[in-house]
Amino acid sequence: MKILFDCRYTRIGRHDGISRYTAGLVGALAKRHAVTMLISDHAQLDMLPDLPWELIGSPTSAGEPWVARQVNKLNPDVVFTPMQTMGGWGRKYRLVLTVHDLIYYRHPTPPRDLPAPIRLLWRLYHLSWWPQRMLLNRSDAVVTVSKTTKALISEHKLTKRPVHVVPNAADMPAIDPARAARTEPESKRLVYMGSFMPYKNVETLVRAAALLPDYELHLMSRVTDAQRERLTGIAPDARIVFHNGASDEEYAETLAAATALVTASRDEGFGIPLVESMTLGTPVVVSDIPIFREIGGDAALYFPADDAGGLAEHIRRLEQPGEWASRSVAGRHEAERFTWDASAEHLLTVLTAAVARAKRRLD
Repeated sequence: MKILFDCRYTRIGRHDGISRYTAGLVGALAKRHAVTMLISDHAQLDMLPDLPWELIGSPTSAGEPWVARQVNKLNPDVVFTPMQTMGGWGRKYRLVLTVHDLIYYRHPTPPRDLPAPIRLLWRLYHLSWWPQRMLLNRSDAVVTVSKTTKALISEHKLTKRPVHVVPNAADMPAIDPARAARTEPESKRLVYMGSFMPYKNVETLVRAAALLPDYELHLMSRVTDAQRERLTGIAPDARIVFHNGASDEEYAETLAAATALVTASRDEGFGIPLVESMTLGTPVVVSDIPIFREIGGDAALYFPADDAGGLAEHIRRLEQPGEWASRSVAGRHEAERFTWDASAEHLLTVLTAAVARAKRRLD
């Protein structure tokens, strides 16, 4: 079975969520089966494992609907892509697509780093369910990263194809055993990792920080001057540290030393920061939404998304004797469910099954 893995959504210089999913999953899959990566820019190789690769067109080019003309020449049995938009007209291979979430149907503002024409298409695409159905139904199988999103796909009847859960995982450095055994936090820091898009609801974190004057709220992601001014204006007395983008090492160290990871997001497709935090033994205090329940299990503390007071109460709860330590241990246990090896193992079964179904139809 010849497997091609679409790595064209790999970011150059620094991973985003889909880029990290790509790199983590293709590396783990290659331990189990020969795989060839598809790239659209040689610079992407710096962010990917050392595996065979082929150069094809960009996934955002006008020729993407007909990219199968290029891929057919490579004679794959199956192609996996970590997005749902890979062109498939005229393909002679099995195609497995990925849906990470359905957030932008409820929150239609597209990511700001996309080119203007793509942002326009993004908005048009999310005005109705039928474009998504059309894309997914032309595949042989669909992958998503959570049971929560799988349930939403079923609820909205987005595809007739089989849907499989292949979760995200965390890429955090191994923590020193002595540090892993800590029973209390090393600092009164609260860490948020994520964008500042409206549905992320960072404003609630800022309001909660104002109720916790002895804590610092560390916002790790890149932030514009306008966003910084708006957030500081919400609660001038809150102690906020803007990292404006952190290296993986800086992020891991800040998180490992923190009291908790916090997020008040109203919607997510997964929640990699939760797994990252729990992997390091740092408790998570998060908004009470289905996907966070799925990931955090009994280890996390939950509050209504707009309830800054509820968030602050949970942080104070972590100050109670033994509470932080028990949440730390429980979090590390929950995080063990999410590994690239386990996800790659399941993905291989999905790809194998897609090829087998095609052969049975031919027979």
